[in-house]
Amino acid sequence: MTRRGGASGGAGIGTRRPASRGGRNKVLMALAVVGAFAVLASGGFGWVWFKLGGKISTFSGDGLSDDRPEAAGGGQNVLVIGSDSRSGKNKELGGGQGDIGRSDTAFLLHVYADQRHAVAVSVPRDTLVEIPRCRLPDGSWSAPQSEAMFNSAFSTGETPEGNPACTQNTVEKLTGLRVDHTVVVDFNGFSKLTSVVGGVPVCLPNDIYQRDLSPKRPTRGALVFHEGTQKVSGRQALDYVRLRHGIGDGSDIGRIKRQQAFVSALLKTVREKGLTPTRLLPLAEAATESTTVDPGLGSADKMLSFALSMKNVDLHNTKFVTVPWRYEGSRVAVVQPDADALWSALRRDKPVGGAPKKKTGKAGEAKAADEAPVTGAGISVSVRNGTTVSGLAARAAGVLRAAGFTVASTATSPDQGQSRTTIAYGPGEKKDAGTTARWFPGATLKAAGEPGVTVTLGSSYADDPSAAPSSPVAPAKPAPVGSDARSADENPCEDVSYG
Repeated sequence: MTRRGGASGGAGIGTRRPASRGGRNKVLMALAVVGAFAVLASGGFGWVWFKLGGKISTFSGDGLSDDRPEAAGGGQNVLVIGSDSRSGKNKELGGGQGDIGRSDTAFLLHVYADQRHAVAVSVPRDTLVEIPRCRLPDGSWSAPQSEAMFNSAFSTGETPEGNPACTQNTVEKLTGLRVDHTVVVDFNGFSKLTSVVGGVPVCLPNDIYQRDLSPKRPTRGALVFHEGTQKVSGRQALDYVRLRHGIGDGSDIGRIKRQQAFVSALLKTVREKGLTPTRLLPLAEAATESTTVDPGLGSADKMLSFALSMKNVDLHNTKFVTVPWRYEGSRVAVVQPDADALWSALRRDKPVGGAPKKKTGKAGEAKAADEAPVTGAGISVSVRNGTTVSGLAARAAGVLRAAGFTVASTATSPDQGQSRTTIAYGPGEKKDAGTTARWFPGATLKAAGEPGVTVTLGSSYADDPSAAPSSPVAPAKPAPVGSDARSADENPCEDVSYG
C-alpha cells in the first residue's frame, strides 16, 4: 500500500518514511535503478516487488498542472530528478548545503513504443527556463517565473523533500511532452546499489585529488582516483559522479558526460552479473530505497508492470543525449530550433540523431573533425576591431552571421595594434571558440576568465581578405540533434569530459 502526502502536501513528498531525498547529481543514477527494475522483471522475480511493496514511497500528485500536454500515444516519458538536501541519511554522504531540496540535474527518459529502444535527455541544472505556477506546501500556488534556472523548480516551496510536481510541470512546459511518470532519487540508496553489484567500472582522463572534490581545500591532498579505468562503489561511486573540478573545463556539462558514462557502466554491470536469489533481494531493496515515485508507480504491481515494459530495451539501444544548449553568460540557454526538433521527434516516437558515432584513433578523430561540415548555429560571439582599418568588425560580423553565428556585439578594441587575430573564450567554451576559428585561419585561441567568445581582429585579417573568405569551410546543415548520442554499451573511457 502506498501513502500520499498530507492534506496540504501538493508540493512535497509523502510522509510514509523519514525523508532521505538527497543526492547531488545522483539523478542520472536513477536510470540504473530503472534498469534494475527491468532486469528483475525479466528474470521472473516479480514476487520481490510484492514483498517490498511496503517500502515504495510516493509523492502527492496534487501539485501537477491542470494544463498538461496531450499524451502522444507512442512510447512513454519518465522524468528523473534528484535533490541535494542534507536531510536524513544523506548527511553522512556529503549532500548539498542546507535542508532545502535542490535539483542539480535531471533527465527525461523516453521509452519507445516498440519497447526495445530508449533515449535519456539530460537537462543541465543552470538551464534558463519558464517555470509555470506550482503548488506550495500551504496549498497556494506560486507565480510563473521566466528566465529562471531549471533547478529552482524543485526548490519551489523550500521543503527538504523538494517539489517534484513543480519540476514535472516545468519539463512539460519546456518540452511539450506529457510526462507519464516521475522518479526522485535518493543517493543513500544508490550508494548501497553500487555496492550490491560489486562496484562499477569508471575511467578518469587524469589523476584526481582531494582538492578536486573540495576546491576550498588549501592543499592538494591525497590521491582519490588514479588516471585510467578502476572500479568504484559506495561513497567512492558518489564522489565520482559528483566530481566536477580537475577534469576538462570543470563545467556541469562535463559532469553530465561522466554521469552518463557511469550509468551506462552500471546498467551493463547489473545485466552481466546474473541474478541469484541471494543477490536479488539486496538489489531490490537498494533500488526501492533509492527512489520516490509518482502515484502512478506507487504500488508493487504498477512498478512491476512498468519494469516489464522495459525488459527488452538492450544496452546498445539505450542512448544518452543532452538538450541542445549554449552558454548564456554563466547560465545555459536552450538552442532553438534544435531543441524543438528533438521534442518533436520524441512526441512522434521517432529516433533522434543520425549515423552512429565512428570509433577511431586520435588521428582519425582529428581528421574527421577537420572534414566535418561547420556551422555557427547556436554560438554567440562578440567581434572587436584590433586594427585602425575602419569597418573591419562589421565586415567580420557579416561573415559570421551568414554562417549562422549570433553576433552579440561589435566594437573597437582598446589595443588597435593587433597583428594577429585572437579568439578569447570563457569557461566551457573552448569548443565554440574552435568552431569560430574555422572562419579565421591562423587565429590564436586564448582562455579568458570571463564567459563568452570574443574575436579580436588583427591586421592579417585586414591585409589579406583571402585569409578569412566568406565561407572558409562551407557552412552546412547542422548535424542531426542527438547524432553525438552515447550508447549504454560504449567504452567507459569514451567522451567523459567537456572542454
